[in-house]
Amino acid sequence: MASPANPKSHFHARSVSLPSKPNPLIPQAEDHLRRIRSSEPAATCSISSVSGMISGLVDFYNSIDDLLLLPHTQQALVQEGCDEVLERSLGLLDICSTSKDVVAQTKETVQVLQSALRRRRGDGMALRNKVEAYMASRKKAKKTIQNCLKVLKIKSTISSADQSCVTMVSMLREADGVALKTINSLLTLVHGKSSRSFFSKLMHSNRVAAHEIASNSELEIVDTAVDTLLSHKSGKASNIETEHVQKALAELESHIQDLEEEMDHLIRRMIKTRVSLLNILNH
Repeated sequence: MASPANPKSHFHARSVSLPSKPNPLIPQAEDHLRRIRSSEPAATCSISSVSGMISGLVDFYNSIDDLLLLPHTQQALVQEGCDEVLERSLGLLDICSTSKDVVAQTKETVQVLQSALRRRRGDGMALRNKVEAYMASRKKAKKTIQNCLKVLKIKSTISSADQSCVTMVSMLREADGVALKTINSLLTLVHGKSSRSFFSKLMHSNRVAAHEIASNSELEIVDTAVDTLLSHKSGKASNIETEHVQKALAELESHIQDLEEEMDHLIRRMIKTRVSLLNILNH
């Protein structure tokens, strides 16, 4: 004979998690996370792949914001407690803002160098100064990125959520982990690496293997191209070298513009989610 206390106990166990018959928004949010995880780039990635991951995070937070409007979700959050999520979100927002600043700074230096190349009127040393300014700016950005990557490494050691129980807090915690990996990919991409030999081969060979081109990101191609311009002590680069740099810069600027916009969307959505959580807990 069933004890009358059992139904009550069963209901209490569910009160701290999502409903047994979840709202369609729940599997939708989980699906966004799965897609982002499946799209995580390998050691070599492009700006467009990272932008896609950030766009997926924006979609996830959109779903979460809709879920936070539901009374049973708000009740579960109060019972579960999400102080850890709130604390981590603050640190994540700080890293995202710094990353966006690095991206914006990179775009600005690209635009300045583009302008200098377009206005070139035979003044080799003036162009060389602009190229050196670009490289100095990239060096400064790399130092900032290295510091951020150290912070990300520390934050990534925090244990992940228990996947055996799907709760709002567990999904938010997992989203934090996915966001950390995404920002790590972004910063690693913007940091890039030096590869002068690649651009030299690109300039002086009619055939370059596709895998050699694919192994260099958009920023790495530009960095190596600009580095090659500096190899001319007189500042007199050939027309074909200059044209390749201009083309690479134009493509890079377009990609960075998209990335910057996605970062802006992500930060706004994360702030909105954080405000919603604070309102629920302080209600």
